[in-house]
Amino acid sequence: MSGIGQKKIQEHYDTIADVYDHHYDERRGRSYYSHLSTYILDALPRTGKLLDIGCGTGLFVERYIGDGRSAVGLDISSGMIERARRRCRACDYTVGAGERIPFYDNTFDAVSSMLVFSYVRDPEAMLSEAFRVLKPGGVIALCTLGKKLLTCGIPAIYHIGEKMNVKHVVMKNFGERYYDREEMRELFTNAGFSDINVKWCSFAHIDMIDPLFLLAQKIEPFVEKRVPQLAYNICVTGKKLRE
Repeated sequence: MSGIGQKKIQEHYDTIADVYDHHYDERRGRSYYSHLSTYILDALPRTGKLLDIGCGTGLFVERYIGDGRSAVGLDISSGMIERARRRCRACDYTVGAGERIPFYDNTFDAVSSMLVFSYVRDPEAMLSEAFRVLKPGGVIALCTLGKKLLTCGIPAIYHIGEKMNVKHVVMKNFGERYYDREEMRELFTNAGFSDINVKWCSFAHIDMIDPLFLLAQKIEPFVEKRVPQLAYNICVTGKKLRE
């Protein structure tokens, strides 16, 4: 990620750290986030140590720990890290970027990332770093907005919203990049991961207006099972083979 891009993201999330949970941990935001995070949790090992890249306020880390599991959260925003520490004092958090993970090789049993990958300017570097810090046999799982006809216009909407000074947790022009199944599979393969699984999930997107969101929730199980091409988020898992 370029210095300018990273600085802009860092400053934005420092600013909205105290209101971030109103977006993802209340009402429909909680339902949306829980649905996505369940996909990731189901792919991760039942024991071991996790690194959560782009941990934000620690929502996913809080869900992961317990039953012999521990976690470390990593985020470029010191404001978000401060909030995460207040949420879960038993967890470890550190400020840093996924493209330059500040941990030794073969440190973690699992790596996760929720709703962050589209912001990353150098996805190859992030996945290479994730591979490096994973122990042999370790698992990576991430979920992010995917490349669809409906999502192609989102960066332009965010750009307009920024120009109009719209106050929104994620409505900021960060130059997002979205990926389809083939692009994700290629990125993970090139990073060295095996047993790669890519699937679409979540038809009820958080930014839908309430009546439409409730309807989308009702038909979401059918969409994900029968017509996953209509889902908005893409979830990817992979494994670092044992030596």
